[in-house]
Amino acid sequence: MAKPIVAIIGRPNVGKSTFFNYLAGKRISIVEDTPGVTRDRIYTEVEWRDRKFTLIDTGGIEPYTQDKIMQQMRNQAEIAIETADVIVFLVDFKDGVTPSDMEVASMLRKTKKPVILAVNKVDNVGEPPPGVYEFYNLGLGEFMTISSIHGLGMGDLLDEMYKNFPEEKEEDVDDDTIKVAIIGKPNVGKSSLLNKIIGEDRVIVSDVPGTTRDAIDAYVENEKGKFMFIDTAGIRRKSKIRENIEKYSTMRSWTAVERSDVCVIMIDAQEGVTEQDTKIAGYAHDQGKASIIVINKWDLIEKETGTLEEYTDKIRNKLGFMPYAPVLFISAKTGMRINKLYDLIEYVSNQATLRISTGVLNDLLNEAVAMVQPPTDKGRRLKVYYMTQASVKPPTFILFVNKIELMHYSYQRYLENQLRKSFGFEGTPIRFKLRQKGEG
Repeated sequence: MAKPIVAIIGRPNVGKSTFFNYLAGKRISIVEDTPGVTRDRIYTEVEWRDRKFTLIDTGGIEPYTQDKIMQQMRNQAEIAIETADVIVFLVDFKDGVTPSDMEVASMLRKTKKPVILAVNKVDNVGEPPPGVYEFYNLGLGEFMTISSIHGLGMGDLLDEMYKNFPEEKEEDVDDDTIKVAIIGKPNVGKSSLLNKIIGEDRVIVSDVPGTTRDAIDAYVENEKGKFMFIDTAGIRRKSKIRENIEKYSTMRSWTAVERSDVCVIMIDAQEGVTEQDTKIAGYAHDQGKASIIVINKWDLIEKETGTLEEYTDKIRNKLGFMPYAPVLFISAKTGMRINKLYDLIEYVSNQATLRISTGVLNDLLNEAVAMVQPPTDKGRRLKVYYMTQASVKPPTFILFVNKIELMHYSYQRYLENQLRKSFGFEGTPIRFKLRQKGEG
């Protein structure tokens, strides 16, 4: 289920960053500090009244442009209108209504998206000061007064966002349909792969990076099963993003990962694994998604004995955090080995939904502990009493121990390896949750 998207727009220095950081830091339930990309704080996940939504900040996201401020604002407002489910238009009480505010308000009045006018920097509790009523001149109806720096009015504003969220609906796909996100850098061949899979030129293929702006779904049903392929805009390094619209395409790519059951991580065979590839793969890993590493343009590589094995070793070295992911060498252009992709997708999807009974798990745990004693610290030894599986996608196991701080990462990895050795779990991350004896 896709989360609602809330975009913050407004001219510089009205307090957008303070507003964004307040919600991210004080009202957030889950912070996913993913490798590299999300740390630039373009967006964050927030939860309010048991509903998660994505908050995006349009402030300061075009640092390289030489355009005038109003042109930046116009671009930001247009993208926000296109992308968001709810728009928060932030204005500065101390500055009053400015010509820039009027222009953005004029654009917002033409959209059918819910717009919440938030007058920031009203720092006193009680009746709003008389000067605030001039913001009715923006023609957006009622407004809310807040103070981002002091947190005043923020709960009421979050309630107003919540009221305007689209109705929660499950995606219109069958339970047995596997949702597959095709992710990777721009120009790596994602659209070419999707076109080859569905057998028609549904997605524009171009050698100009960044052609695909939105996530595009393609439903495929064949003898292998039912699949929903999500093609995404290529994910670039922060330093390479020049247009606001590309930043929103990046956000949609992350959203596609969240929607997916399986991630196909595409890598250019000629370039090898780059730093940005590791960040993209890292995001899929951190989200707990079953993954396949697909090396595209393999037909362009000169080969000799051992080339494939040597290349695979390099991939494993660069993507050492996901040794569980199978590697497939393909050519989206010629169709080489693409038929094997369906089998791999189905296989890793099944592995991610594998459930092991508690009795079998604890037999394995007892054998593992007997073979390798748990670690000690200052004379105290870790005791692992019990293990049970809590969930799937990814397979998640609860370990009951005497003291959580005695569990060393290396021993946790050892237990993970024992699980993989006995049950497979190929293509999927494994998660452990530790519970101390006596906890509920």
